[in-house]
Amino acid sequence: MNESAIRYTIKMNLEEITLPPFEDILILGRNGTQGKTGLFQSLQMLYPGAYEMVDIQEQQVEAIYISRKIIRKISVEKVVAILRKKVFGLISEGELAKLDFKISISFTNMDGE
Repeated sequence: MNESAIRYTIKMNLEEITLPPFEDILILGRNGTQGKTGLFQSLQMLYPGAYEMVDIQEQQVEAIYISRKIIRKISVEKVVAILRKKVFGLISEGELAKLDFKISISFTNMDGE
């Protein structure tokens, strides 16, 4: 009898993590196992005042958690509008996803200063 050999392929990736494990925005899909309130309370215990929870009335998204650093630069309503247009459709039920959301601000026509 000809026995075939078992061959394993292992792929490993090691990288340093930072806390919190996300910096900008966390998106909680509808019916997430963590629950929106429990997840927010956990964030508050670890990083008091660093994130704001926003309830979302979308079929696939229950809540988002936005870094207050972002909110100082752009309104929550504007962030939600962008995510609704570009991101929410990609989120699955029960998913917890982190989103990098970098803002670049430039000024023009600075006459008189």
